[in-house]
Amino acid sequence: MIDIGRSKRAHRAYSLDDVAIVPSRRTRGAEEVSLNWRIDALTFDFPLIAAPMDSIMSPATAIEIGRLGGLGVLNLEGLWTRYDDPEPLLAELADIDDQLAATARMQQIYAEPIKPELITARMKEIREAGVPVAGSLSPQNTQDYYQVVEAAAVDFFVIRGTTVSAEHVSGDREPLNLKKFIYDLDVPVIVGGCATYQAALHLMRTGAAGVLVGFGGGAAHTTADVLGIEVPMASALADVAEARRDYLDESGGRYVHLIADGSISKSGQIAKAIACGADAVMVGSPLARAHEAPGRGWHWGAEAWHAELPRGERVPRPQVGSLAEILHGPSRVPDGTMNLVGALRRSMATTGYTEVKEFQRVEVVVS
Repeated sequence: MIDIGRSKRAHRAYSLDDVAIVPSRRTRGAEEVSLNWRIDALTFDFPLIAAPMDSIMSPATAIEIGRLGGLGVLNLEGLWTRYDDPEPLLAELADIDDQLAATARMQQIYAEPIKPELITARMKEIREAGVPVAGSLSPQNTQDYYQVVEAAAVDFFVIRGTTVSAEHVSGDREPLNLKKFIYDLDVPVIVGGCATYQAALHLMRTGAAGVLVGFGGGAAHTTADVLGIEVPMASALADVAEARRDYLDESGGRYVHLIADGSISKSGQIAKAIACGADAVMVGSPLARAHEAPGRGWHWGAEAWHAELPRGERVPRPQVGSLAEILHGPSRVPDGTMNLVGALRRSMATTGYTEVKEFQRVEVVVS
């Protein structure tokens, strides 16, 4: 704790850019490294999840991510579940350069109601391609559409918000009882975000298979500017990893996966997130640079079109390569935004680790 004045004390916290990975006495050949990530009944080739954002995830890109060995999560409150064909709208947004005009137009476009039959159709399209199926809803809309999602036989149901608590109080409507909801649901649930020990521990006690860690630091978020709330990712992961250790003892051995979500735009940050305790990383901004990305050179999340208080913005993300190149290389951009999987493999090899869970124990320093 440090004093920031006579009446207030604060914790010192660190972002991923504040820390660095320390090499050990041993190195490995890159071919010795396994990046396999197993959660629930599925195993993925690498521990990266494509974030449920309309600028990067369509049914087609979710399928491509799956074919490349990862997991793509479709936003079930996005344009693909509001419109039969959102392509003209995506093209229209891509042509709007003015930020205020873009926000106003997005608010109009996203005012179209979500259509349950489109949720079913999109999940079916992904499943028929033979890849894992995952869809995301906010806590506010989970009650209304979870039965549709469950009936679609998804592999993972993601409940994702700016911040999600196990204890939400509202006078407007009956809040979602996460513990009862997850217990009754016949689908593995990944829930978040959270950024503190206590909040994470409460989410783990709901029975979630995974917890999203992060708050306010995404490339397209302005939450810190608008609400004044942010927790730097390195410290958030370290605190939540401690909660996982305590919950592992409390529950008699039940392991909950930690997924870093936000503040990650380069391959080195992916490695550092795992070094700080993450099992996997949810990636948004780098994938917006793919030729296949629906955002056509722009990146945004749900906060950008919030009807009452936008806490995000569209940010330009020039296209640099295919999804395959961004994930697996070769890299022609020397800035850590391509060959994300290869860079993680090389980081582990350079520090002598062959398994992702072992890499969580690598030494880090404040840089």
